Amino acid sequence: MDWGMRNRLARVIKPQTGRTVMLAIDHGYFQGPTTGLEQPAGTISPLVPYADALMLTRGVLRTSVDPGADVPIVLRVSGGSSILKELSNEDITTSMEEAIRLNVAAVTLSIFVGAEHEKQTLVSLSKLVNEGERYGIPVLAVTAVGREMARDARYLGLACRIAAELGAHFVKTYYCEDFEQVVGGCPVPLVMAGGKKIEELEALKLSYNAIQEGASGVDMGRTIFQSEHPTAMIQAVRAVVHENAKPEEAFDLFNSLAGAKSGV
Repeated sequence: MDWGMRNRLARVIKPQTGRTVMLAIDHGYFQGPTTGLEQPAGTISPLVPYADALMLTRGVLRTSVDPGADVPIVLRVSGGSSILKELSNEDITTSMEEAIRLNVAAVTLSIFVGAEHEKQTLVSLSKLVNEGERYGIPVLAVTAVGREMARDARYLGLACRIAAELGAHFVKTYYCEDFEQVVGGCPVPLVMAGGKKIEELEALKLSYNAIQEGASGVDMGRTIFQSEHPTAMIQAVRAVVHENAKPEEAFDLFNSLAGAKSGV
């Protein structure tokens, strides 16, 4: 891995802790105007100071993120299907030259192991890695599994290992029972996906468990921006990830920050 690649990856996964708090705000590329992201700029702006990186599409980056913001970008470069169709029928939608013009720290796409279009997404990952190696841009593989497959250590571990074997520089996957086995079988940094909106304390416990079991950080979206107090929530997640705060300690921080904002 050359200097440029390592430098970009270090902007996302902070060398001081070896961890990251990514803010996932790319949902609209297949969900449309997701709750909390109807007006992306208003949602993103107050969260940027607390995010180690933003994961989003070029459209939202251009229209809704201040160019002066000092935050690394992980650019979503895959798509092609909406929630109305088979999601695994994705392809690469953004060129590496475009990613360079946008000055991104990394690019990302989804792979769908066990789904109808598995091969297509894995070949796309391989091609993107080739391009990334050429230009010194890391590739994040986001793992998904087929509808018939459980999100368990067996299948998520399979997807993560395949992603790493095909050259992904880091991987994003869901938390599951025996998560340490998934981490142990993936020879590149693994970031936990936040998934659907869950209650704050539950999300903090999930983040804590993932970090303790070897994750290199979290990439949360809906649990943060759909919270009643998004800036308090992202700061609580940061406490867990970067300061090893226990879930209850981080939840106390969340309540304190939320109360201060509410004037309680």
